[in-house]
Amino acid sequence: MTQPVNEEGIRLAKRVAEAVPCSRGEAERYIAGAWVTVDGVVVEDPATRVTAAQTVALLPGAEPVDPAPVTIVLHKPAGIDAAGALALVGPETLAASPNARFLRRHLARLAIVTPLEPEASGLLVLSQDWRVTRKLVEDGARVEQEYVAEVTGAIAADGLARLNGSMRVQGRATVPLKASWQSEARLRLAGKDIRPGQVAAMCAEVGLTVTSLRRLRIGRVALGQLPAGRWRYLHETERF
Repeated sequence: MTQPVNEEGIRLAKRVAEAVPCSRGEAERYIAGAWVTVDGVVVEDPATRVTAAQTVALLPGAEPVDPAPVTIVLHKPAGIDAAGALALVGPETLAASPNARFLRRHLARLAIVTPLEPEASGLLVLSQDWRVTRKLVEDGARVEQEYVAEVTGAIAADGLARLNGSMRVQGRATVPLKASWQSEARLRLAGKDIRPGQVAAMCAEVGLTVTSLRRLRIGRVALGQLPAGRWRYLHETERF
């Protein structure tokens, strides 16, 4: 008696396990690592159902290992809030990067660990890695940040000295910064424990209005030439 044909097919993980051959767990890791194609298209969901007529193959260099958690460096445009920044991260906005392999799972449990006020632009760090979170959140007050601020207004006579010292804004005493003029309307500020809104509040205290603010660096990681609205993976050799 002829058995009925299962038009829905079988789970991709089962098909890979039979074809390699390997264990079901290894098959799921191959798939999660974006090493498996179905009819030439990469599929990352082990539960995808495939039929006998479909071609399932491993890409060259495939390894049955769980992908490591990633950290992402994003150039956040001005006017974008946290939700908008997260929405910018996708394969279409990934800047060219050697050996970069985008996986859908890189978007899972991705958290912003270096907040910026919506009106500011520049370097934003998002991560799945608890080590990066610990460095930039729990120990973030010890990591130097660098900003450039476009300002208007007339600075107080002792304004630059006050910016370089500790000021009381946002209900707390700030850590002394290194502030200097880059041009008549542009300030460079570098320091530790700089919080969202702090630069604008400090400038207001000395008679200046911030018209634009961009974060250039966090620790030893710089924004560089990354275009606004684009992102890249943090390289293994980079440290904050």
